[in-house]
Amino acid sequence: MRSTSSTRSHSTEGAASAQRRRLLAALVGLPLAACGKKAPRYEPIPTGSTVLALGDSLTFGSGAPAEAAYPARLAALTGWNVVNAGVAGDTSAQARARLAPLLAAHQPSLVLLSIGGNDLLRQVPEATTRAHIAAMLVEVRAAGSQAVLIAVPRPAVMAALLRSLDDHPLYEALAAEHGVPLFAGGWSKVLSDPRLKADQIHANAAGYERFARELHGFLRDAGLAPAQ
Repeated sequence: MRSTSSTRSHSTEGAASAQRRRLLAALVGLPLAACGKKAPRYEPIPTGSTVLALGDSLTFGSGAPAEAAYPARLAALTGWNVVNAGVAGDTSAQARARLAPLLAAHQPSLVLLSIGGNDLLRQVPEATTRAHIAAMLVEVRAAGSQAVLIAVPRPAVMAALLRSLDDHPLYEALAAEHGVPLFAGGWSKVLSDPRLKADQIHANAAGYERFARELHGFLRDAGLAPAQ
């Protein structure tokens, strides 16, 4: 028969051993957890597929010829049929109203959503803009399409003068909340460079080309666009 002190000793050693095993398991699992934080890859969109680019004047291509708009340039880079559903002056509410008919008509494999700039310029309450964009992301998923959210710069006169526009934070929050890829910094970089602008709020042909190429690289890295 073991003494009480011996039993306690073995019990303590057993607990310590179990604790060491749990710690070792956690340490072994760290690299896997870290890998899980990498940008996830998504279902690839084959050449010839229909992609819907929904947005405002930046999607429409104001400031450049129609063939220079970013959807046209992206189509040339990917081989997709990219439908330009940009309407100059559109707010998030107006884009949301157009979305259902567009989804029904085109049945896109992917929707590129770049909207909210006019809301910001017109000082629409942020909660309203966020609700409209969130509803569109839900609607796209319900239609069986994948979505990519494209961040829009926050309007700032001083940042524009200093060529240092940055994205409005609501886009990062929405992308995280809805589990969709976020193309960040694309418009902010283009619209911070006077050489890439047609006016204060629109790109020129070179700007749309730059945006399309950077978006293509992002989509390729995410596994959405075919590697070329």
